[in-house]
Amino acid sequence: MLTMNLRTVSLVAGFGFVTLATFTQGVLPMLEPQTLTDKVTRVVRTDLGELKWIEAQAVDYTPEEQMGRDIYIREGCWYCHSQYVRPVTGETLRWGPITQAGEYAYDTPHLFSTRRIGPDLSRVGLKYSDEWHYAHFWDPRMIIPESIMPRFMKLFDAPEEPVAVVDGPDGLKTVEQNEVTEAIFDFSKAGDAAAHLKITPNQDGLLFVPERGKYPVIWTPNDEFTGDNVELAVVTEELTSLVAYLQKLGMNRGKWRDVFASQTADISQVSLERDEEWIGLGRKVYDRRCAGCHGVEGDGNGPAATFTYRDRPRNFNQAVFKFRSTGSDSLPTDGDLLRTLVRGVRGTSMPAWHMLLEKERQAVIQYIKYELAVDRSDPEDPYVIFEEEEPEEPIHIARAPEPDEDMIAEGQEIWQQAKCWECHGETGKGDGPKSVGLKDDNKFLIWPADLTTGQFKSGPSVRDMFRTISNGLSGSPMPSYSDSFDEDERWALAYYVMSLSSFTDPLSRKPLVIDDADRDALNDPDLEARRSEDAYKPEKAIADSNTRYGGNAWAKRRGMEVIGDANADETRTFEIKQQ
Repeated sequence: MLTMNLRTVSLVAGFGFVTLATFTQGVLPMLEPQTLTDKVTRVVRTDLGELKWIEAQAVDYTPEEQMGRDIYIREGCWYCHSQYVRPVTGETLRWGPITQAGEYAYDTPHLFSTRRIGPDLSRVGLKYSDEWHYAHFWDPRMIIPESIMPRFMKLFDAPEEPVAVVDGPDGLKTVEQNEVTEAIFDFSKAGDAAAHLKITPNQDGLLFVPERGKYPVIWTPNDEFTGDNVELAVVTEELTSLVAYLQKLGMNRGKWRDVFASQTADISQVSLERDEEWIGLGRKVYDRRCAGCHGVEGDGNGPAATFTYRDRPRNFNQAVFKFRSTGSDSLPTDGDLLRTLVRGVRGTSMPAWHMLLEKERQAVIQYIKYELAVDRSDPEDPYVIFEEEEPEEPIHIARAPEPDEDMIAEGQEIWQQAKCWECHGETGKGDGPKSVGLKDDNKFLIWPADLTTGQFKSGPSVRDMFRTISNGLSGSPMPSYSDSFDEDERWALAYYVMSLSSFTDPLSRKPLVIDDADRDALNDPDLEARRSEDAYKPEKAIADSNTRYGGNAWAKRRGMEVIGDANADETRTFEIKQQ
């Protein structure tokens, strides 16, 4: 009797929950689409380089992002991936700020999902680079071995037959010219170096092609690939649109990731003595989390490396690390390595690993130091770099001075004196006269950072920028300026660099439209707006227009005329939008 009662209760409860989910996520949004608001809080960087929360309005999808959303729905991605951060501690520490209704103003139908078979995607925008997503769609298990996500090779233009690697007319390796490759590349541009596309296959011969219409050069300066033919995986409009949609998710909240506690933690100096048990655990963590990009041997040539054409994975064998608190050409401290693991490297395929257990992070550092950072040119006597050499003492970074307009102006003068513009461009967009053809120490192309995006690889704070300016980035053309400018000058330069991304949308890289009065208020150092709940409220407009009608937004995107739209002719004096 008890068993029957439990079965009956379970059956009724199960049916009830399914009915409730269907009503709340299916029926109710159709009955009440007008209950959508477009009000959100978002993080902006001010003209003084500070990060503050403000109230603003969500921005609709671009045509490319909308196309990507349609593909996302078509492929059933939302069956497994939810898009909603719940207001509990565990959720906000994993994903970021809690979800606000305004983020879904242009989402009809809603794609909340009911299960998290895959990770929540409401905050995935700019968490990974486009290249990471390309690798993930080609084969998720390249970078996440335990992933159950299917492959989406159909989103690529992938010829069935391999293509031969041949010598080109200029002595550089290229691919065979035939009917298939002529539809992808322009072989008439062989003599135009500016039209060359340098692409590197992985060890298995997979070759990702990120652009069409250029002359292909098989670029393997360190013998990354020595085979005779390659398998092509060519980018398509559907693929780039889908990735554009994913990069949009969460970005109505602006530069929120720059104040996300789980990804901005500063790391003290920590160190563990070499321990074989720790190294053994580190090997398991590395094989599961790192080998897909960095390679099993740590040489930076993992299966997914062909997709990361803009920022090649670090070659650990060389023990050259960009992000250090120690001086130029020094080894990093364990704290430096841990900081990079926790934060990731913004704008690249290196994600933040703040969700890993602390012991796993410490263990993988041990494995990198004592098993991968080894010169094995003499097999009889391998040179374990971290055992033979000691990191220098970290530089002292004092408390950052309070910024003001005079400091920003001084920083601009130092920018000119240091000739930062030669690589980064006059406005910091990475388009300076020396930006073309730059290479890293491994002879791969490297591009100066676009500083207007605020995607700073070494970290989002002015202290991080000061450290980069002081120490440089080993293995890259970015030098140290410790001997060229004193501490105050470097602080001024750091603040000026931070200000280059002021009031700019990190996704579109376009300026935000903000009233002068509100801009002045946000620039006031005394204004406290460090939390979402304390967001600065503009003087007008937000209170006047806080509702977007979901059905109207859907109709407008499809070219339909909307009668009686309360928002159609409304003038907003404060609107966060792409200019």
